[in-house]
Amino acid sequence: MYQAGLVLEGGGMKGVYTTGVLDYFLEKGLSFSCCYGVSAGAIHMCNFLAGNKERGLRTSVNYLNDRHYCGLYSLLTTGDYFGVDFCYRKIPTELEPFDNDTFRRQKTKAYAVITNIVTGKPEYYQIKDIYKDMLAIRASSSLPLLSRNVIIDGKPYLDGGLSDSIPLGKSIEDGNVKNVVILTKEEGYVRQPSSMLLPMKLKYRKYPKVYENMKRRHRVYNRSMRLVQQEKEAGRAFVIQPCEALDIGRVEKDADKLRQIYRIGYEDGKRAYDELIAFLA
Repeated sequence: MYQAGLVLEGGGMKGVYTTGVLDYFLEKGLSFSCCYGVSAGAIHMCNFLAGNKERGLRTSVNYLNDRHYCGLYSLLTTGDYFGVDFCYRKIPTELEPFDNDTFRRQKTKAYAVITNIVTGKPEYYQIKDIYKDMLAIRASSSLPLLSRNVIIDGKPYLDGGLSDSIPLGKSIEDGNVKNVVILTKEEGYVRQPSSMLLPMKLKYRKYPKVYENMKRRHRVYNRSMRLVQQEKEAGRAFVIQPCEALDIGRVEKDADKLRQIYRIGYEDGKRAYDELIAFLA
């Protein structure tokens, strides 16, 4: 195990890039002392730490045509674009179970980033058992406007990306001098202001911090990207990211495109491996 943090950005279906990188890491037996996953990154973190190679790819492409998986049918009938029962019960317990025993035995401290929509602050929920902590994993991936609030211990939560899309600062705060950061955005990416501010303001009238977070999200994100670059230049962060923009949306229905993005991630992980080992050593 390397004494380093592993930081996984979200990005919806673009997370299939991350799972490609992580599957190569699995082949090489890499492990890290801490891991921080945001949104889709939290789910792929669980696949990685459970040793479930290619599970992230299968769950991204195998159920695209099932109306219970994702789409307007699920949104209109349940309030969630990604069907909660299908995605967080049926898939993980019946169709594509996690190797939860392996997850519980591994020594990595795993954290899912979730946003408390009352305070607007990120919280870093330690995942010790995938099934017992499934609510936090779901909360981390619950996109605003497309998901119902997730209640944990009486408090409402949504997607971790609302408050901390790239938790490198948290990993540094936790004492990780070296960090490996896997991004789903290409080098040089600059986030622009959200075009969804009015719907946010209307839907989350009872939770004004959601609107406030979304209003400044581009500034917070771009500041995080500057921190990534600074740590990289200082030799304390190793960054793996696409060389160009991934040609898929946050919600993508083209299975061939998703497989292609997975392969790009796998090859990027393979290409970076020798340099990564030198960095970690």
